[in-house]
Amino acid sequence: MALADRIEDKSAHICVLGLGYVGLPLAVGLADVGYQVIGLDIDKSKVRAIQEGQSYILDVSAQDVARLVTAEQLRATTDYDILSKMDVIFICVPTPFDAMKAPDLSAIVAASNGIAKRLCPGQLIILQSTTYPGTTEDKVLPILEESGLRAGHDFHLAFSPERINPGDKVYHVGNLPKVVGGLTPQCADLARRLLEHLSPEVYVVSSPRAAEMSKLLENIFRSVNIALVNELALLSERMGIDIWEVIQAAATKPFGFMPFYPGPGTGGHCIPVDPYYLSWKAREYDFHTKFIELAAEVNQSMPYHVVELITRGLNRHGQVLCGAHVLILGVAFKKNVDDARNSPAERIMELLLERGAIVGYNDPYVPRFHIGRNVFYKQKRELVSQPLTKELLKESHCVVIVADHSCYDYAWIADHCSLVVDTKNAMQGVRNPGADTVRLGAPWDSAPGSHNEGPQDP
Repeated sequence: MALADRIEDKSAHICVLGLGYVGLPLAVGLADVGYQVIGLDIDKSKVRAIQEGQSYILDVSAQDVARLVTAEQLRATTDYDILSKMDVIFICVPTPFDAMKAPDLSAIVAASNGIAKRLCPGQLIILQSTTYPGTTEDKVLPILEESGLRAGHDFHLAFSPERINPGDKVYHVGNLPKVVGGLTPQCADLARRLLEHLSPEVYVVSSPRAAEMSKLLENIFRSVNIALVNELALLSERMGIDIWEVIQAAATKPFGFMPFYPGPGTGGHCIPVDPYYLSWKAREYDFHTKFIELAAEVNQSMPYHVVELITRGLNRHGQVLCGAHVLILGVAFKKNVDDARNSPAERIMELLLERGAIVGYNDPYVPRFHIGRNVFYKQKRELVSQPLTKELLKESHCVVIVADHSCYDYAWIADHCSLVVDTKNAMQGVRNPGADTVRLGAPWDSAPGSHNEGPQDP
């Protein structure tokens, strides 16, 4: 039976290589629509969790994993040899950057080498990992063809970018439109046929490069607009204007405007990483993406500004930063998620420690947090989330809201500490907070307790 027919009747066997924030939701989604799915990962703890019906990712319920494992629709392994028995293989491995902001494709290369040794005629390989344009054809393709098989003839190759948004309760892997670009029209058609069983809409582009670029465009669009409001937030502080009020007013326009919000810096895998992937690749073409790099520079500067706000807030309370107890609330990269990759909290904490502050944190989603071993803070440290108590708040000279989790009672927090630096406008709805409040992007006043609290809800 041809692969197209096995895809249609769901007898095709699928492997998802890489069981992280992208791979596990994909594996569960494919199994849920009726495919036999095997997850492959070198991390034995992830494989063991899935085999035991557990989930280590907040957006994937343990009930769904257990149900699919019990129904024998989903299983996991560390054995690469199962690849030779698969019809379709998704590559969903991490693509970080290194200390110099250069792309690190080592996981893609390792996955491709593992597949190449076991590649069989008729298989469909789909790369999902976010990367720069040309990776599928210039990196993955040559490695796979070392098997002696020819792409587009003996096996099929395509790129379809992931669109995972951690913490999103509306959009998920089962209802998001998908983009796909195949090495040949047949490659694209096979990938489309499969993804149509998972997604309500599949948009086919002309090539893997176009699909790769579309993913970068999606995230660079966000990076540039976040940088715009971050820069305006800094200007608003100097001009005595509340940027949050300004954004709220501008958002009343029903066309031509989309609200983005300032903050302590960007985090997660995509927004801090993708601009550098494209900028790095562009230099090969003697092209410098000045606009994109400037946006990344603005966003990366925000943790430094947060430390400045902390220092100024402490100063007006007669406390220097060196020796001050600073409590960070939320180290996840955004609210209500357990994903702390590239969180701005990391740089904020490192800068504070380097300047002599005593730093702790609380985050109900992230029990342990690693920082350091870099040029900002030489020592590698593992911090443990501290229980949020009245005593902890009272002994903190400054409480800094970095991730505005919904579970935090901000009025209660403000009633039991002396100084809050709010980077997310979480204190906006708190009337007459007990603590002196310094909000990023709001007017600054040197007198304790007189900082603008911003517009209040009716």
